[in-house]
Parts: sequence; structure tokens; C-alpha cells
Amino acid sequence: MDKLKSDTAPSGLPAIPTAWLDRKGLVQIGLLALLLLAPLAAYLLGHVYYVNLASRITLIAMAAVGLNLAIGYGGMVSFGHAAYFGLGGYVAGISAYHAFDYSPFMSWPIAVPGSDSMLVIWLATLLLCGLLALAIGAISLRTTGVYFIMITLAFAQMVYYFANSWPSYGGEDGLPIYLRNGLPLIDTNSPLTFFLVCFAGLLLAMAITSRMMKSRFGAALTMARLNDTRLATAGISPYPVRLVAFVVSAMITGLAGALYADLNGFVSPTLLSWHMSGELMVIVILGGVGRLYGPLAGAILFVMMETLLGGLTEYWKLFLGLVLLFVVLFAQHGLMGWLAGREPHV
Repeated sequence: MDKLKSDTAPSGLPAIPTAWLDRKGLVQIGLLALLLLAPLAAYLLGHVYYVNLASRITLIAMAAVGLNLAIGYGGMVSFGHAAYFGLGGYVAGISAYHAFDYSPFMSWPIAVPGSDSMLVIWLATLLLCGLLALAIGAISLRTTGVYFIMITLAFAQMVYYFANSWPSYGGEDGLPIYLRNGLPLIDTNSPLTFFLVCFAGLLLAMAITSRMMKSRFGAALTMARLNDTRLATAGISPYPVRLVAFVVSAMITGLAGALYADLNGFVSPTLLSWHMSGELMVIVILGGVGRLYGPLAGAILFVMMETLLGGLTEYWKLFLGLVLLFVVLFAQHGLMGWLAGREPHV
């Protein structure tokens, strides 16, 4: 608790929180500064590609934050979070697809004003992903271990094949997004502005996770992961605690998927496949399971390896596998554990 208190400034100057000065705090601030300042510098130098790359890192990290809430804090190893990521993408894609409606009184299509369409999409994404996760979680959380993993995978594959056989919205060919959804008074077509929107979403997702885990609910979720029998003897049923965490986790991941589709200008069943679930799980493991900044560190490492090594060889995932093997065997707390120490759940 002493780490969270502020130092007393003898000269009367504003006190500086001690946690900001330790190793963990410096690493966290460094990661956020790197993610924020790198695209700003790239934009000023005219390199829009790197701004979009930073947006991709941010959104993948945000999706992994949602998965980390389930795996790292709740002990629920879900292999189906791509269902929520892809569902969010399809909400954005279908909304953009219907951004132009046909007027029965005119012989040409007219644009429907959609300056606030992104807000509507976010609300719809949160609602749909929450309902889907509620249905899946209500069934899958009655099991544990490998059975839970396989049930979440099975439901995700059902959603994948449904989208794959949905010809109205592209089927297996996907759905292009010709018009990026917008926000009131904000030009989301600007790469830097869109990055800042994504960055704000990541910070919000991390703040929600941190707040949840510092509350009584977080204590109950942690105990449900460590010893659900002891939690039950305390008068708290582990099942609803896990279910709420699972639903919130899916909503965060789905919101990242909606922004990801807008970033790429395209959505396809690929976002729903088990490969995407596997990538998110790899990112969480690389960054550090149960670490608040772990998904961000893992996303930076994953995307940079994909970008740099992928440009050199198509077998770049071989090197990713070696790094993952090293983390599992020798650095079980992930990149954040190596950089910031082995303190759990930071």
C-alpha cells in the first residue's frame, strides 16, 4: 500500500506518486509514451503507413485486454473471443454498407447523414457482443478445463461459418467498407485522429479492467480463479462472477473489432476464425498473463515481428514460435514480467 501513496515534497512542490518512479511505473509510462509519440512523429514526417500501423497495434492490444480479463484475471481460457472481435467488425461493416439508402422518389442513391454513426455502432456492438457472450458464457461456464476451451471454440466456429455462408454481406469474400463511420465534430478519416480515437479506447478498456480488479468484484473474481470452493463457502457463487467478467471481456474485444474494421476498410470471416483467437491468446501470453499492460506489450512485440520479419520471410511465424517457447519456458510472466518485475496483476 505504501507504493500507492504520494511522496511528501519537502519544498512544498506537488507530490509525485511513488508508483510512478519505480520500475513498473516507468515501464508502463514508457509503453504508453512509445505508442503515442511514435505515430505523432510519423504523421509529422508524412509517413501515414506507420500511423495506421500504430492504430492496428492499439486495437489488437485493446482486443487482448478484453481476453486478458477472462484468461488472466478470471482463469477462463477462452478460445472463441474471435467471435466477438469479428461480430464487432461486422456491425461496423454492415452499418457502413447501409450508409447509402435508395430513395423511392429519386433515381439515384442518397447518402444518409452519419456523423454520429460510430457512436451508434459502438452501442450496438456492446449490446450484441454482450448478449452473445451471455448466451455462450451461460453454457460454457458450467464446464471447466479443456471442455470450456472446446465449447467456446465450437460456438466461435458456428459464428464463423454463419458469416461465411451469408451471401447478403459478402460471404467468404468479405464486405468492403467504402465509407468510414464517423463521430460528431471529429474527422475520423484523418489517420492521426482515428489513431487518437483508438488510443482513447485502449486507455478506457485498461481503466475499466483496472477499476474492476481493484473493487470487491475483482477480489471475488480472483478468488474464483484461485479457489472457487472457498469463494462459495464465503457466500458468493463463483458462476455469476465469472459470467459478468466473461461478458465484459467480450464487450471490450467486440468494440476493438468494430474499430479494426473501420481501420482496414474491410471485414471478412477471417476476423471470426480460430486463428484470430489464437493470435489474441499468443499476444496475452507474450505480454504477460494477468498483467494490465501485458496485452499492450504483447501487441507491440507481435505486430513488429509480423511487420519486420514478415517483410523478410514468409516463415516469420517460426521465429514467433521460438519467442513464445522462450516466454513459456523461461519468462512465464511475459514481456512485462521481464521488464517490470514479477509482481502479479499490474
